[in-house]
Amino acid sequence: MSTKGTNGSAKAAARGTSERADASPGVWAGRPENIRNIVLVGRSGSGKTMLTEALLAATGALTRIGSIVDGTTVSDSDPSEIHQQRSVALSVLPIAVDDVKVNLLDAPGYPDFVGDLRAGLRAADAALFVVSAVDGVDAATTALWGECDRVGMPRAVVISRIDHPRANYEAVLAACQHAFGNSVLPLYLPVRTSGAITGLRGLLSGTVSDYGAENRAPVHRPANAGELSDAEAARGTLIEGIIAESEDETLMDRYLGGEEIELDTLIADLETAVAGGSFYPVLPTSAETGVGTAELLELMTRAFPSPVERPVPPVTDLGGRTVGQRSCDPAGPLIGEVVRPTIDSFLGRVCLVRIFSGTLRENSNIHVGGHGLADRGHQDHDSDERITHLQSPLGSALRPVPSCVAGDICALTKLSSVETGDTISDRERPLLVEGWDMPEPLMPVAVQGASRADDDALARSMGKVAAVDPTLRVERNPETHQLILWCMGEAHAEVVLDRLRNQGVKLQTVDVITPLRETFAMPASARGRYVKQSGGHGQYAISEIEVEPLERGGGFEFVNNVVGGVVPGHYIGSVEKGIREQMQKGVSAGFPVVDIRVRLVGGKAHSVDSSDAAFQAAGALALREAASASRIQLLEPVSSVTISVPDIYVGAVMTDLSSRRGHMTGTSSAGGDRTEISAEIPDAELLRYAVELRALTAGTGDFGRSYLRHEPVPTKTAVNV
Repeated sequence: MSTKGTNGSAKAAARGTSERADASPGVWAGRPENIRNIVLVGRSGSGKTMLTEALLAATGALTRIGSIVDGTTVSDSDPSEIHQQRSVALSVLPIAVDDVKVNLLDAPGYPDFVGDLRAGLRAADAALFVVSAVDGVDAATTALWGECDRVGMPRAVVISRIDHPRANYEAVLAACQHAFGNSVLPLYLPVRTSGAITGLRGLLSGTVSDYGAENRAPVHRPANAGELSDAEAARGTLIEGIIAESEDETLMDRYLGGEEIELDTLIADLETAVAGGSFYPVLPTSAETGVGTAELLELMTRAFPSPVERPVPPVTDLGGRTVGQRSCDPAGPLIGEVVRPTIDSFLGRVCLVRIFSGTLRENSNIHVGGHGLADRGHQDHDSDERITHLQSPLGSALRPVPSCVAGDICALTKLSSVETGDTISDRERPLLVEGWDMPEPLMPVAVQGASRADDDALARSMGKVAAVDPTLRVERNPETHQLILWCMGEAHAEVVLDRLRNQGVKLQTVDVITPLRETFAMPASARGRYVKQSGGHGQYAISEIEVEPLERGGGFEFVNNVVGGVVPGHYIGSVEKGIREQMQKGVSAGFPVVDIRVRLVGGKAHSVDSSDAAFQAAGALALREAASASRIQLLEPVSSVTISVPDIYVGAVMTDLSSRRGHMTGTSSAGGDRTEISAEIPDAELLRYAVELRALTAGTGDFGRSYLRHEPVPTKTAVNV
């Protein structure tokens, strides 16, 4: 591909300021055909953020590249990102390349923040897989490639950090081809001068892009005879790969017959194959020297599809009825989706919105609808709002734009009730976009206010944080009364806690209490005598009971076996009520009592001093006395767990399950060299399993769980409760 000019119209980013709003105009596109939405994905540390800095600098949006260590990169503006020195949230960085607006979506690479990664995939029309020339391909990136493959998303591979002393471009290229398939082929090869990479050699064009030390824009020259000879085999493989994807079935015969295929024909077929998601070019880059940035910009603008070429997600009305397939038409009905809201201390709620259809303008009335996340604490909601400010985001900076057409991404401010996944539509015709899959948070973290006065502040701030984070689930456990934050992992939990503290909340984490149960291990009988006399009417009630254990899941049975009316009939219910209340409080370790049958077999009453309250107290006392005469068994919750791992990790996972008191119930093939393991595991052994399974399987394992039953706690374990 021949290199086009890359002088953009974007202004330099505002740096070193705490203000988010910027008076300078943002990058704007008037037609969907002139927009490219591209998400950068890859493992944490692969170089995505620095690559976006290099692209911003190459198009004039930055005067100099920022630093992750110093916290000066455009995309990493969240305090947690600066603290952890890695991306934790999706950011949008628009650049202008000639007349094309490219929305770069920098997605987090750490597994804990997969929710923002999926939001980026939803908002994008193509993906750049960034692979470090130092670290290579990890299993999680390979799995993500397969996910993109299933939805037909166009992709390209960027091998970054090629100038690093430990970089091995050839080995990583081979690893990419092994992991991603035979249609992954390089368009350029690095050019080395005195051991340093100074440019790229175009396999199709036969030219060399020379990036000088003082000038980041490349200077082009024809490749010499030696360079052409070295690249001959790679060029032949590339041409064959392009021809194999061509719609012209005669090209292969012509090529094998020795005919030289025109360069324009090869480039046209290459661009068609890339846009269609059947061919995946590889480009080497260096963010530090700028090598490869011009070629990457050309690929993104010429080969990646515009929003017009990609389907709009299915849409329904508020009643769930399908309204027909929509297209990316600026004149169509307004359909947009909130891909990421944030809370800003100055501007309130700031929402990144992808517009799929229609045109959004300032001072317009919209409908905001959110449905389908009730299980995460995000109840279905509908509201009407007015757009007062329409912005183009550049990291944390916001710049005004006159409108946002179908296919573009913008930022909305001062909306009162917007959450991730909400649909933006016309107020007169509200619609809903079909949601995307959200990962299930499986690591619990218990928090409480540092003092009682802080509990109210914690509750208020928790609602704000949970509203903008669909991967966070907040639960107030009704049995342990703990506030539980269900997170994706330790890094996610740290970010959530940081955001709460940044809102002025003083909190502390405590150990998660597993909600145990108590039951009777053997039959027992007891007498509850509640007699008090303190002048006037006293309290008199005696109840005699027999308790026997039921099978697991048997619940509670109350049987009235009183004869002779020794306990008046209107007090029978009082005895049962007292027993039930005591069961909730526990009789040994303070956990609810379950799976017992209680027979009321006798008692006594007084014509004056007996009362409803007295017989409630007598019933509770009788149950406590019976517990003293029996052996109380603690029961722990056990979950049914389904674990999906690559075949190579099955043995390690099974060994680990044994150490967790797990009981394996079966295995089955999940396809794609993966195995699904079914097991029953006590909940106490699953508190950190989300983190430990990831470590055990190099980030490739995942699991789901559901409550199964309560089982007796082993004696050795019960001693520590």
